[in-house]
Amino acid sequence: MTETIQKTLRDSAAMRWTVLFFLAFAMFCSYIFMDILSPIKDLMQSTRGWDSTAFGTMQGSETFLNVFVFFLIFAGIILDKMGVRFTAVLSGVVMLVGATINWYAVTESFAGSSLETWFTDNLNYIPGFDELGISPFYLGMPASAKLAAVGFMIFGCGVEMAGIMVSRGIVKWFKGREMALAMGSEMALARLGVATCMIFSPVFARLGGHVDVSRSVAFGVVLLMIALIMFIVYFFLDRKLDSQTGEAEEKDDPFKVSDIGRILRSSGFWLVALLCVLYYSAIFPFQKYAVNMLQCNLTFTQVPSDSFWAGTTVTVIQYVIMLVVAGAAFASNFSRKASLRYSMLALAVVSLVVFCYMGYMRQSAETVFAVFPLLAVGITPILGNYVDHKGKAASMLIVGSLLLIACHLTFAFLLPMLKGNAVGGVILAYFTILVLGASFSLVPASLWPSVPKLVDAKIIGSAYALIFWIQNIGLWLFPLLIGKVLDKTNSQLVADLTNGVITPEQAAISYDYTAPLVMLACLGVAALILGLVLKVVDKKKGYGLELPNIQD
Repeated sequence: MTETIQKTLRDSAAMRWTVLFFLAFAMFCSYIFMDILSPIKDLMQSTRGWDSTAFGTMQGSETFLNVFVFFLIFAGIILDKMGVRFTAVLSGVVMLVGATINWYAVTESFAGSSLETWFTDNLNYIPGFDELGISPFYLGMPASAKLAAVGFMIFGCGVEMAGIMVSRGIVKWFKGREMALAMGSEMALARLGVATCMIFSPVFARLGGHVDVSRSVAFGVVLLMIALIMFIVYFFLDRKLDSQTGEAEEKDDPFKVSDIGRILRSSGFWLVALLCVLYYSAIFPFQKYAVNMLQCNLTFTQVPSDSFWAGTTVTVIQYVIMLVVAGAAFASNFSRKASLRYSMLALAVVSLVVFCYMGYMRQSAETVFAVFPLLAVGITPILGNYVDHKGKAASMLIVGSLLLIACHLTFAFLLPMLKGNAVGGVILAYFTILVLGASFSLVPASLWPSVPKLVDAKIIGSAYALIFWIQNIGLWLFPLLIGKVLDKTNSQLVADLTNGVITPEQAAISYDYTAPLVMLACLGVAALILGLVLKVVDKKKGYGLELPNIQD
């Protein structure tokens, strides 16, 4: 009697990776919107009156509802009860609604409207939140920043819900297979959104010689529409998988509040969660200020308006070269022939050098920082594959912490020393940004795949939600802190701006970033200590974090 083995979509490598592409592309679009205003902080100050405190408060608002209304906890419960399909579509809709509100806030239509008057006169005092110092608004905050903060809060609920859903979806489709490679690859593609944002956001804002920051945000809104389509496609593929396997969606497995207690009693869970908040707080808030930090620490010259380097054509060419860098570096990980692998690596390296040269010739901080995710795209799959087959996840986190510390201290002390050195400063900036992006790639490749080793499969969604909630505390706090620290440590600059001694355009590129960068380096030190502790605890309790994901 011959036993027939039925293959499912999950058993097909092509289908698994196709599903991963849909999830990763949706997150790619969300990453673009997350930082859509970051490369134009100077324009937000000069055209909308957002100083560093207003900018930081608005950027920190993304995680406000997740942290203080515990939306992420509810998102985890929704994920565990309703399943990945429902959560995928819901997160896409929520992101799009929030982004649309955010876009309207920075349009010319909002300026001078009755709604602007209402926001100017209201939300200046939030009982309870003001006393605790956690209000997402404050007296004197520009009305456009307030409404943008409201939209960003809603978007933040959707994007963090999408984050835990994608992690759960990858576990569902890749468990027992190339899970760390899949998670690392998803994050590598998603982070190309950072480079895309840095390259195109300023272009849309300055399109046609007229500055309009709402065009940049509109670009992000359109991409989120595409992200929603990606999630809808995933919905049908995932439903097909369950029909093949006969598995019930996760909603049939009832959630118990006591499950959260089981998660919180795990010391390994707490160490992973705290490592996440330290890592992400040292990176994501920094991304929101990185372009402005480079504007303040590097010497750029004005490119003639009729020059090739000032046109929009060069933007498209540079972006295509970026895709070549990312594609060749990523594909080299999957080449079986050594000659082909080394050829693609050589192409990636040459293209990266060309990309950096073009960024230098364009004389803009945005195109310099756009290099941030490119090294990560190439090495994240390598790291994920290594963790799948060799392990050593906790050890990788220690290495990542050391790199994190070194990069922020370089930005704080070495980069300002090269101000005035047009070539040397840009070279140091490129190198440090590449290393920082590479260090960050250690998190998805080693940390996220470790979570299933710490909790039961039934409550993975809740575990990811709790980790995201804890990390969101840092993502709310540190953009706000950086903005406040910038204004406090640049009090003379703020006073000169207030008194009309300097223009908003001059003030926007004259900040001293030393104190905020040292603060971020301290987060790296704390992460290093926790990484060492995690390694000891893992050895003592046998979580298996240093063991490979794929067992022979």
